[in-house]
Amino acid sequence: MKAPWSPRAQAYAERHGLRIGTPLGSGNHGSVFVVERNFKPNRSAIKVHQEQEPYSREKGVYERLTQREVVAIEGFAVPQFLGADDDLLVLEMTIVEAPFIVDFASAYLDEPPEFPENVWEDWRNEKREEFGERWAVVEDILMTLRMHGVYLSDVHTRNIAFLDET
Repeated sequence: MKAPWSPRAQAYAERHGLRIGTPLGSGNHGSVFVVERNFKPNRSAIKVHQEQEPYSREKGVYERLTQREVVAIEGFAVPQFLGADDDLLVLEMTIVEAPFIVDFASAYLDEPPEFPENVWEDWRNEKREEFGERWAVVEDILMTLRMHGVYLSDVHTRNIAFLDET
């Protein structure tokens, strides 16, 4: 039976003395797996990206948030950056519990992506409907991220999870 992780995930694990565990999820930009350190009880996660650009965007966001010592935003946990391998397109981070904010592969640093205003309005309406009465909290999270120069565009209930949604 073929392992569910990529050869790049395996290479990262071997380079860092890790064992790959269960998958945590996957999406447009890559797959996330639990990893455990050999001879240590610490668990973390690796995200194996499919393409360079989303990898670079996400790594840049994690480096920015680490530099600013951001561990939570508006009470939502943010994974802590533990390491990366630019050749393998792999990021390592802590595992967070809800409420959390994850997945910065579609985020932009310092400048928001350019879309016509009507596209942004449609996006806001769609997100307002998706999050319902919690949209105001999500807007606060997005505003705080913008204060750090992070413009999150991939906003949905799997990336911004409330305590009772996981």
